[in-house]
Amino acid sequence: MLLWAFRTLSTSQAWRPFVATNIMQNNESTKRLDAIVAHASQVVLGKQHEIRLALACLLARGHLLIEDLPGMGKTTLAHVLAQTLGLQYQRIQFTSDLLPADILGVSIFDKSEQGFHFHPGPIFAQLILADEVNRATPKAQSALLEAMEEGQVTTEGKTRPLPEPFFVIATQNPTYQIGTFPLPESQLDRFLMRISLGYPDASAERALLTGDDRREILKQHGACIQPGQLAELQQTASKVHVADALLDYVQALLDVSRRSPQFTHGLSPRAGLALLRSAKAWALMAGRDHAMPEDVQTVMPHVVSHRLQAVAESSQSDKTLLTLLQDVAIP
Repeated sequence: MLLWAFRTLSTSQAWRPFVATNIMQNNESTKRLDAIVAHASQVVLGKQHEIRLALACLLARGHLLIEDLPGMGKTTLAHVLAQTLGLQYQRIQFTSDLLPADILGVSIFDKSEQGFHFHPGPIFAQLILADEVNRATPKAQSALLEAMEEGQVTTEGKTRPLPEPFFVIATQNPTYQIGTFPLPESQLDRFLMRISLGYPDASAERALLTGDDRREILKQHGACIQPGQLAELQQTASKVHVADALLDYVQALLDVSRRSPQFTHGLSPRAGLALLRSAKAWALMAGRDHAMPEDVQTVMPHVVSHRLQAVAESSQSDKTLLTLLQDVAIP
């Protein structure tokens, strides 16, 4: 993993809200989060780190992009998160002939009442799986922009709020595959994180081959928490302490990305906010009430890799991000 190439643990008290406080004792939030990860890991085998990243993304009130080859478990991960978190779930299959009205909804004339009535589309759910989002045209992809940014949709001149909480988990096939449309930068920037699942290890794959069908296991998979409890966890994550020294570190990372000749453009202020929110959520999952540089370093590849474009097309994102992190010293 990229993390281990640059992970640096700090013993400085500067990161902590109080000198005498380090690890939260008997933290109910962390126990609850660990239970969620363990529950989801019963279905998505051998991918605990990726499950934790996806959960951290939702804790930070962000949207998640999962990019990988077909058949790697992207859809299963989205479905199991919805069931584990007790969220209303809708799957939208993105195809080349998909229209915005197929996502948002449409008004249909009611003959008996002599008037039009709006029929909500599948976007009106708490967790949306935008499956193979890059197989739809840019026009259909753009139907998600307002929903992901503002939690509402505007159709036929009327703005309608979306349910709370509201998350989009989109899956994307590699752009070199036939029939894909690259996501524009404005769409990519709406995703807090981008992750990949990758191939399972040998033991996890053996369990998949010899075990029950994942779809059958999903049918018996219940919720660990209720949506109201998820809101409490999100509120707890937002209150995780961020020291001034850590803010200096994040600002330095943003500044170096903007001045680096390796990238066509630097990280935006929105990317900086996304990095902080993700680091706070990761710290909560680690059982801490304060964020540390290692939290920033863990989430950074997943928060910024889809926001930075290397000048050299052949550059590997992992190596360029590693260089960026190495160029910035921890305060």
